[in-house]
Amino acid sequence: MLRDETPDEERIGTRDLTHWETRLGRLLADTAQRYAARLGAVQAATWVLVVTAAVGLAIVAGITSVAEDVYEGVADQNGLTVVDQPVLDQAVAWRSPGVDDAVTAYTDLGGPIGMPIIAVIAVVLMVVFWRSRTPVVLMVIAAVGSLAMTVVGKDFVGRARPPRSLAVPPFESSPSFPSGHTLNATVVIGVVVYLLLTKLHRAWARVAVLVAGVVVVLTMGLSRVFLGHHWLSDVIMGWLLGLAWLGVIITAHRLYLTVRRNRTVTQSEAAGRSTTQ
Repeated sequence: MLRDETPDEERIGTRDLTHWETRLGRLLADTAQRYAARLGAVQAATWVLVVTAAVGLAIVAGITSVAEDVYEGVADQNGLTVVDQPVLDQAVAWRSPGVDDAVTAYTDLGGPIGMPIIAVIAVVLMVVFWRSRTPVVLMVIAAVGSLAMTVVGKDFVGRARPPRSLAVPPFESSPSFPSGHTLNATVVIGVVVYLLLTKLHRAWARVAVLVAGVVVVLTMGLSRVFLGHHWLSDVIMGWLLGLAWLGVIITAHRLYLTVRRNRTVTQSEAAGRSTTQ
């Protein structure tokens, strides 16, 4: 039977995930606890999911203004987009048949088939070994938000991909902005790394997992530029949007942990008082 979080999942090393150091964090935690108390124990997790979805929708709505600014940068040839063509030209100069094949095989892992398979395998393994529903809940939220941001961004901007004469087949026809491979890899790998960090007790293991996750996310994005499937600015925005959504997911999970711990303490204190009376 699957269970909710256990106390060891409330920490990353010595860092207590239920302790909020910033004023904004404490405000979020206090607000979550007030509303969760009104809903009761059974609905607390559902409430956190609803809040996460609401914040996610706000991010998806906000992507339109961000996308517009980036698109204007493309049209006006200012901002970070001025490096798009030089970076692509350099990538073309570095290509060779063997390297192209290897990078293509790697980038396929972050595609619409490869990344879902990776996510499912990771979640299944974590559920089997940890007997926790947390990986399922967080990964579903992560995937839905990531897909929504990718679809909205591509539909809103409709930016053309680099010329096929500069790309490595197989070619892609969907709009270029943002890089879906990059965004999805950032979110999915980010969630997996976060969950692993809550379980690993040795500092070197946590560092190794974190470094490995960063390497995968960075190289996945750069592979898209190397193959000529995306402009560098598409990839950079994919990283930024993915990190923003990952931050929302982690914050929501921490809020859930905070509410859960405080409810447990309150219930224990109430039980203790009733016993002594």
